[in-house]
Amino acid sequence: MIENQDIRPAMVIGPLGEPLTLESLPPPSTTRWVVRRKAEVVAAVNGGLLTIDEACDRYGLTLEEFAGWQRAVDRSGMQGLRVTRIQHYRELYERQLKY
Repeated sequence: MIENQDIRPAMVIGPLGEPLTLESLPPPSTTRWVVRRKAEVVAAVNGGLLTIDEACDRYGLTLEEFAGWQRAVDRSGMQGLRVTRIQHYRELYERQLKY
């Protein structure tokens, strides 16, 4: 049995159903994070294309920032990544936890 082998997929399926590769991810110089780009990075990490550390280093993100993106996608899908709607989705999620 081979242990600690670093096997990664050549591509993963992105948030819109398109294939994502390392080359098709947002460039490391990205400064404007729209919903689609955030979701692509989250999909790349979830699919094993990048590790969390690699994504944070590549895009200059903190672990907390990336974890927030992941939580938002898990809770509300891509719409949860919209900055203008964060408070709305947070309140909705908290209400669901109460009941």
